[in-house]
Amino acid sequence: MEKEVQLDVPRYIVVEGPIGVGKTTLTKKLAASLGSEIMLELPAENPFLERFYGAPRQYALPTQLHFLFQRVKQLETLNQGDMFRPAWICDFFLEKDLLFAELNLDVDELELYRNVFDSLSPKAPTPDLVVFLQAPVNVLLERIRKRAISFEQQVSYEYLEQLVDSYASFFLRYNRSPLLMVNAERLNFADNKSDYELLLDYIRKTRSGRQFFNPLAEQ
Repeated sequence: MEKEVQLDVPRYIVVEGPIGVGKTTLTKKLAASLGSEIMLELPAENPFLERFYGAPRQYALPTQLHFLFQRVKQLETLNQGDMFRPAWICDFFLEKDLLFAELNLDVDELELYRNVFDSLSPKAPTPDLVVFLQAPVNVLLERIRKRAISFEQQVSYEYLEQLVDSYASFFLRYNRSPLLMVNAERLNFADNKSDYELLLDYIRKTRSGRQFFNPLAEQ
């Protein structure tokens, strides 16, 4: 049975944010609520990722390139449709790969990576809406520990702090799509129905510009 897509929402939504912030959980719930197709990161299919966490300097470049090729291939699906294509929700944004590259690669590797990225990135469509989830480093670390993926336990506070700052800087400048910035510090999309439905309502209303969702400020 085909999904019934709601016509009052963007056709291509990206949910982004640093590791542990809850983007995959939110992506899955949104796809179910909005009748959208779903496209998820595939970290388990990257043979270099676990080795990267153990030896970042040695495995940064192959890890980055594998993710880049993988994501470009996934996103080609979105370019093959027409006005009748299904709606999609993704938990990754191709442009954010440059954040990780700048954080983890040396100068020569970064130049090589940028050349490859620039040759492939035009294949990626522009989202109709980006939902950017934010949370403090200590909250992210706690969530990473709780989900207990073995190699992720090697993520350091310092690395995660740099990553959070890189995300914040990137989305401070980002203006290619409508952007909804979400303070997810105390939000539990998996178990708290009211948290999720409140955010879902904001997503349905966001059509342009830069919007902010911070339920703590409203208490």
